[in-house]
Amino acid sequence: MKSGGFMKDAVILFVITLISGFLLGGAYQITKAPIEKATLAANLEAYKAVFPEATDFKSDDKMKDAMEACNTELLTQSFGNVGVDNALQAVDASGAVLGYVITSYSDDSYGGTVKLSVGIKEDGTINGIEFLEISDTPGLGLKAEEPAFKDQYAGKNADSLTVTKSGNAGEAEINAISGATITSSATTNAVNAALYYVHNCINK
Repeated sequence: MKSGGFMKDAVILFVITLISGFLLGGAYQITKAPIEKATLAANLEAYKAVFPEATDFKSDDKMKDAMEACNTELLTQSFGNVGVDNALQAVDASGAVLGYVITSYSDDSYGGTVKLSVGIKEDGTINGIEFLEISDTPGLGLKAEEPAFKDQYAGKNADSLTVTKSGNAGEAEINAISGATITSSATTNAVNAALYYVHNCINK
């Protein structure tokens, strides 16, 4: 009797697990498309924020191949744990290339990963940056999202940037957020990954 009871419980548990699996799978399929749509919309909003002059954003095999090579080369640079996730051409209504929108990241921020959309003009000037992902401390690291910090990058034209605590940033420097130097450095190195891609990978 005990053996039969055990088998009955096992069968019931199996059926419950099977049904739960089907329900979870169905829920995932139902929510997958809206989540993907929302992510694409958020990304497009970020692209437009860093390159408002562009009417479209395009990629091709050359840019994708360059991205893979770039991530390998970035391992040899002094930017920490950074990489490039996506690379697009920013084009105008006539199809002329205005520059690039690069999705780059650093895993060295205080709260973990910081991911950015970086607009870079054809001449290498940064058009702007927008945060796609950041999980830092409110009132400290999250100040990176405020214009006082992120707007510093616009107009900079250098192969790479560094962070300064002086409060008087030079042409290739970014003023650190007070009390959040780690976040400031991680954000700047994510930007450096995007700059490296444009200067050394796509334009070879």
